[in-house]
Amino acid sequence: MTPPNHSTVVATVTPDDLRAQLRRRAHLKGRQPEDAAMAEVAQLLGPRPAEGFRRDLLIEYLHRINDHHGALHARHLVAQAHLMNLPLAEVYEVASFYQHFDILRDDDAQAPRLVLRVCDGLSCSMADARELLAALPERLRAAGYGDVRVQAAPCVGRCEQAPVAVVHQYPVPHATVDGVLAQVNLTPDRSVAKHPQALAATIFEAKPQSAITRGDEGVAPAWVGLAAYLAQGGYQLAAALVNGEMDADAVLAAMEDAGLRGLGGAGFPAGRKWRIVREQAALAERRAAPREAAAPSGGSEPRVAGERGGTAVMAVNIDEGEPGTFKDRTYLERDPHRFLEGMLVAAQVVGTEAVYIYLRDEYHGCRAILQAAIAELQADPPCPLPRIELRRGAGAYICGEESAMLESIEGKRGEPRMRPPYIAQVGLFGRPTLEHNFETLYWVRDIVERGPQWFAGFGRHGRKGLRSFSVSGRVKQPGVKLAPAGITVQELIDEYCGGMLDGHQLYAYLPGGASGGILPARLADVPLDFDTLQPHGCFIGSAAVIVLSQHDRARDAALNMMRFFAHESCGQCTPCRVGTAKAAQLMQAPVWDGDTLDDLAQVMQDASICGLGQAAPNPMRCVQRYFAHEVQA
Repeated sequence: MTPPNHSTVVATVTPDDLRAQLRRRAHLKGRQPEDAAMAEVAQLLGPRPAEGFRRDLLIEYLHRINDHHGALHARHLVAQAHLMNLPLAEVYEVASFYQHFDILRDDDAQAPRLVLRVCDGLSCSMADARELLAALPERLRAAGYGDVRVQAAPCVGRCEQAPVAVVHQYPVPHATVDGVLAQVNLTPDRSVAKHPQALAATIFEAKPQSAITRGDEGVAPAWVGLAAYLAQGGYQLAAALVNGEMDADAVLAAMEDAGLRGLGGAGFPAGRKWRIVREQAALAERRAAPREAAAPSGGSEPRVAGERGGTAVMAVNIDEGEPGTFKDRTYLERDPHRFLEGMLVAAQVVGTEAVYIYLRDEYHGCRAILQAAIAELQADPPCPLPRIELRRGAGAYICGEESAMLESIEGKRGEPRMRPPYIAQVGLFGRPTLEHNFETLYWVRDIVERGPQWFAGFGRHGRKGLRSFSVSGRVKQPGVKLAPAGITVQELIDEYCGGMLDGHQLYAYLPGGASGGILPARLADVPLDFDTLQPHGCFIGSAAVIVLSQHDRARDAALNMMRFFAHESCGQCTPCRVGTAKAAQLMQAPVWDGDTLDDLAQVMQDASICGLGQAAPNPMRCVQRYFAHEVQA
């Protein structure tokens, strides 16, 4: 059979067509780095290491660019992606996740000369922060400061100084319009180092044994430098442990006997955590031994960037972002070496050789102090030290969640991880990780030296230990109060805070910050400690106590907190991302839709990935339970 006759069309390709195709293929797709931008970014990043720029330092590099230029221009992001050999999309998705990075897509756009943030957290809102925020733009324009951006900001960790404004990196406690304008006048541009005459300059100079001046507060206690700390017996415990003069198991037993629990919010027993991570590290070492023995000479797996060779690593959480909490900042401003010694003890007992300290970006003064204290320690070490790296947050409350913090330390978006595996098994850089809050480590030296019974000997109402309460709101003397565990809020106010403000009576209180719920005054005799508040729908968390009076409404406090959670949700899971925003919208109604809010709360609690979404409904539920008269018809 003869096949059908089909005509065939043959295209003729000329040499000119081939050359045009080659030119098109040779042209790279996407935006290419500019020579000028490459030079600017390269100068800020410093000399290129032989092995290339470390991927886990991406956020640190972004900070350098953002600090210098006041924003992240698109041309600089392209140049940074090229220098770090990363996809531009990866650099952009990290930069856009964090609030303190200001991305300018238009290269001709100008960054503001200064950014002025006014805290709108609950304590500051109770101190008329909203009125301050509304008045500042007009006054700044009238004073000729039209190039200063004014914006609301979530809690900045200075609730005892409410209301608080932050001019670039300088906090203005007990802020007034005139006080903020004076700070703006003292800060000609965003360069901190060029203007030591600003009100908070002595914080940034970070000189030990010198007064730290903070605006109208007068003089705060000087922080204890290395020489003074050594004179007080400092680092003797760490040196004895590292040098083998003290048994690590004895230290571990003391921590377990003292009953110290994690003071970042979760309350997991510290000694038990040390033992778990140590066991996981030993297990990981045994698993790795056959692989290393089988590997060719010199061919074992390279260590993660920043490590000296240990299997386990340690991560310290000082991302103190829970509204109402400021205890870590207060202790760090006064005695950083006590914390560093506790950190060294924990690292030695568990067997970690690399320590990463994650400090929230709002604590610029604390960062300078901590940098100076670490430099002192490394210049004159009392014993061999692990590798210590100080990492800077970028304005994301979610990074206070332990796994999200690890993601951020690795230079990624701070999104919580699914569990299992837990970070004690697979944590930072895939290694067993000991994660601790600042204050937990702050107490290690005292507990071991004085004995576990010293710490356990404090307490009231059947509870044991000490608690650092961050107290703010309608009390005469707000601040960090070191008090016995189990103290009641009424005792705390009367004995440690000088009582309520004149003309104010206790109406309600938040026992554990934004996520800890709200209780009425009739429950002012409930012991403030772990496991005592859960029957009432609350928990102590970070022990941030915010006191409300009859001039406040619990529903307003709950709405403030829900708006905070909606703003700070990482957006990874739908129950939290959608639930917090929808709840905040419904809570604005004069009469609440209780059934819908209950459904939202249940879904958020059951299906959210991390504690932010799971705990966000607590204040709302407490209002429905204890303050129904405020939200019902």
